[in-house]
Amino acid sequence: MERNVFSVSQINDYLKAKLEEDDFLSAVAVSGEISNYKLYPSGHHYFTLKDAGGALKCVLFRRDAMRLRFRPENGMQVIAMGRIAVYPRDGAYQLYCSALLPDGVGDLYAAFEQVKARLAAQGLFDDVHKKPIPQYPGIIGVVTSSAGAAVHDILRILRRRYPISQVKLLPVRVQGAEAPTEIAGAIRFANTHKLCDVLIVGRGGGSMEDLWAFNEEVVARAIYDSEIPVISAVGHEPDVTISDFVADVRAATPSNAAELAVPDQEALRQSLDSVSANLAADLSRRLKTARRQLDILRKSPGLQSPMGYLVQRRKTVVLLSTRLQAAQQQRLHRSRQQFVGLTAKLDAMSPLKVLSRGYALAAKADGSLVRSASQVTPGDRLSITLHEGSITATVQEESK
Repeated sequence: MERNVFSVSQINDYLKAKLEEDDFLSAVAVSGEISNYKLYPSGHHYFTLKDAGGALKCVLFRRDAMRLRFRPENGMQVIAMGRIAVYPRDGAYQLYCSALLPDGVGDLYAAFEQVKARLAAQGLFDDVHKKPIPQYPGIIGVVTSSAGAAVHDILRILRRRYPISQVKLLPVRVQGAEAPTEIAGAIRFANTHKLCDVLIVGRGGGSMEDLWAFNEEVVARAIYDSEIPVISAVGHEPDVTISDFVADVRAATPSNAAELAVPDQEALRQSLDSVSANLAADLSRRLKTARRQLDILRKSPGLQSPMGYLVQRRKTVVLLSTRLQAAQQQRLHRSRQQFVGLTAKLDAMSPLKVLSRGYALAAKADGSLVRSASQVTPGDRLSITLHEGSITATVQEESK
């Protein structure tokens, strides 16, 4: 019996056509765990979906991958949507994905958590990088939509609380694909030209997708790199964005951001009134003290009777002079007595006293006194000092 023989390509093409004719396989959603995930330079994503009973090869081409809000990772549970077809070259069927969603959470939430974890690990949220908000800013920069309600709320609060400040609006789109680049560019522009003392960056409320521009990494890094302190003012109080974590201060709403950016003029006025009252009270106390001192001086003897005061001071000087002279005489008397006593002791110990009793002092030519016969030899000349005068002698012999 003759059989038809087909090439490998013919079989693969046949299977490919059969699978493409199947309506069920043309649009399926498959749940599984990602493994062997690879992202190629071309932008195409290749991975395997697996569960406890099997595995399915998948591909997500670049044009579809560009719509991803998150980055797929090994071990992530996802739902892949697309069509199943045969790849003729390898003779293997695979899922050609058109969309990929995290299984159990939305793609926006997954993307938010991924960006948050990555930037936190890089230290962008650390408190050490937070800059203080100026206490009395002269110029407030506002990065938001010029058509939104947020800018009107901010301006209203700033005018009421601190009307002496100047406001510079940097209008940007706060929603859509172009919004992140515009917001980041406005922040960099304000820093490059040093436009203000503090920046308010934000928008009014909305869904997570509406607020997504403030979750983009390009905006987060622009806020982190800003030398001007940044207040994040995105949405309503329950809304949290990546910008809130990176900013120097997080405001619950745009209106709250305006309140945080400037002091309250009423509170300042009350504070100034309190300081003024304290200064007035202190000045009053000082004046009272000065008046009391002046009154004491006015009643002093020197001012009441200048001549009498001088006479009294003269008597005091005379008394002190008399005491000083008496003390000097007494000290001089004691010094004289000490001198006489020391002179008597010195005279008693004088060698001249010894000489007066018939003794003599013999000295060699070098001036040294002779105390022993062993110090001289016959022929040495000696100078002999007597009680009256001196004589010179030559040693004839020595007797030890």
